[in-house]
Amino acid sequence: MALERLINVSDNESEEQTNNAQASPLAPDDVIPIFRARAIQPTSKYEGLDYDICENQLWEKEQLTKDPHLKIKKDFARWIVSLFIGILTALVGCAIAISIEEISKIKYGWLQQAVHTNIVRGDLVMPYIYYVIMNAVPVMIGSLLVTYVEPVATGSGIPLVKCYLNGIKIPKVVRLKTLVVKSIGVVTSVCGGLAGGKEGPMVHCGAVIAAGISQGKSSSFNKDFKMFRYFRDDHEKRDFVVCGASAGVAAAFGAPIGGLLFALEEAASFWNQSLIWRTLFSAIVSSFTLNLVLSAYHGLENFTYHGLFNLGEFEALPFEYFELPIFMMMGVFGGLSGAFWIKINKTLNIFRDKCIKQKWIRIIEAIMVAAVSASFACLMMYLINDCRPLGNDPTISPVQLFCEDNEYNAAAALWFQTPEQSVRSLFHDPPGSHKITTLLVFVPIYFFLSNITYGLMVSLGIFIPCLLVGAAWGRLAASFLALGFPGATFINPGKYALIGAASQLGGTVRMNISLAVILVETTGNIWFSLPIILALTSAKWMGDYFNEGIYDTQIKVSKVPFLHWHSPNKFLVTKANKIMSETVVCVRMKESVEYIVNILKNTSYHGFPVVDQVDDINRNSGRLRGFILRSQLIVILKRSFFEETKRFWEQLISIEAFRDEYPRFPCIDDIKLNNDKLAHKYTINMEIFMNPSPYKVNQATSVPRIFMLFRALGLRHLVVVDDDNHVTGIITRKDFLK
Repeated sequence: MALERLINVSDNESEEQTNNAQASPLAPDDVIPIFRARAIQPTSKYEGLDYDICENQLWEKEQLTKDPHLKIKKDFARWIVSLFIGILTALVGCAIAISIEEISKIKYGWLQQAVHTNIVRGDLVMPYIYYVIMNAVPVMIGSLLVTYVEPVATGSGIPLVKCYLNGIKIPKVVRLKTLVVKSIGVVTSVCGGLAGGKEGPMVHCGAVIAAGISQGKSSSFNKDFKMFRYFRDDHEKRDFVVCGASAGVAAAFGAPIGGLLFALEEAASFWNQSLIWRTLFSAIVSSFTLNLVLSAYHGLENFTYHGLFNLGEFEALPFEYFELPIFMMMGVFGGLSGAFWIKINKTLNIFRDKCIKQKWIRIIEAIMVAAVSASFACLMMYLINDCRPLGNDPTISPVQLFCEDNEYNAAAALWFQTPEQSVRSLFHDPPGSHKITTLLVFVPIYFFLSNITYGLMVSLGIFIPCLLVGAAWGRLAASFLALGFPGATFINPGKYALIGAASQLGGTVRMNISLAVILVETTGNIWFSLPIILALTSAKWMGDYFNEGIYDTQIKVSKVPFLHWHSPNKFLVTKANKIMSETVVCVRMKESVEYIVNILKNTSYHGFPVVDQVDDINRNSGRLRGFILRSQLIVILKRSFFEETKRFWEQLISIEAFRDEYPRFPCIDDIKLNNDKLAHKYTINMEIFMNPSPYKVNQATSVPRIFMLFRALGLRHLVVVDDDNHVTGIITRKDFLK
């Protein structure tokens, strides 16, 4: 799947260390445990994040000596960071929206003029060539950036953010370079006429902004501003990324409550009351800032530009109670079409992963899809003579083609604007604005285009294509009802277009609560919430019968160790000793530097149980005393925190030494230890640095219980012990996969 391609890159802490393990031979006299196979081999290459706080002696020292007002300062700083997350996310959204709007005006205005000029001479080939070129060039630029500069910026980014918040380390997912490529890529893709939108990528942009601001440093520019140092751990960063994801949704749809619920329902896995308030605050600030900037940019006297996806002002949408079964049937159809869409897209992306390996071919593929989009658009415009009086359609660039004077081609109006504008047209066009033939042809074409587009090496979201397809067949359903019940006053094409859009999107992404609130907030029709909820629920139930939503499908096929709310049924009667790593690498309370260097170079493990001071041969026979991470050992080696030199650093050391290296801890090969330190058998005292109270379970503990520990506490490692507290194995989230 696309997600697997995105994450098929790694950082120093995983891929490079694995290579080191293969390249660095052990010294003959080293005593290293022999690794046996797991009872069930894990199939994921992705590591977890350290959401569990390491309560070692340095952490306790900080708690005892810190400023009594530090808690108040930290809480205040959290609100300040949340404020700037909302503001900057909105400003990035404004830059993207304004760029797309201005470039699209130039593009479609020029194409309109080319059509008008050439049709007089009976030449429709040149406008088609212009259309293909003006689609292909920006798509090529965006695909080049995504493919060669930052592959993790492809797609909407929502599955990546969802995995990150679940506790999975996705390399480069919240880097500044990712934000830049994502922003430029979205502009080029939408302006290139691809079937996608900018709303989904705003979630990823907000997450990157949140992760960057909260750390008070830039690893990309190697600049430390000495701010927010106490937020430099995975636990704190995770909470701010939740705020960023919510702010991204709020900016995209002008729906702060929907943004909060989106983060709760679809993104975040860990919540508390304070985080809920700060997430809502970031979403409100983001929505207000975007409203303020875009309203001023468009010269509006009042704040009426509510989000990047502005559906316009809806009139009251009254409904009759006998329409509710119709809305539910539309939801069922949306669930079926969404499940079918996911099935095709999954198969297509698996084929891409297996057969399209070269990067340059992926760029050619994106260009070809852009050309195909232009070809289908021109075929519809040239073959369907759907003429309507001017003034009935809000399109900026109406095209006359073969219509009479003061008329425009309604089929061309669906293509000669951005997808967001087309959705707005389908919602607000008066009855009779489109022929049934136009909609019957448009729905399968755009369904196909959106399917082959989602998975290209470009930055695009799936929200808008689903809304556009759903709005088109929803309006088509209204046309058929009007034919079946002539003179019926309850049939409003905009109303059915909205239900169709909700059903199609709900059947694809399977979000109920947040999507309902987003649509209610975006349309401003609180009284129409019941039909929307009924349609979304019907779509989700029907779609779930066949497969999972598109985001969960991407995650599952990519073999990412994502922890859902409940343990898989296959583990109902399985015990810990069936999935654990049966032999682990342990370190003693006082361990030699030589041994530490060897295990770091020759294993890719990220955590090591600390045991009693036993002899060299029987390290695994010691009782569990604590747990220490690879990143901690590397910092200890880098700063020479050795027992023999304790008098030089004991009074100066603090937990800040480890925070300063976060998040890009050095690779073991970057640590230069002279032979003198190894020859004198320097040692490391783990007691100061290790977590003395790691989570542990007995080897007879059931896997569902272990799963709940990982899910509720955000664990990365779980030590398995016997009745005498001897280490018998270790479990990570990857062990929950076959």
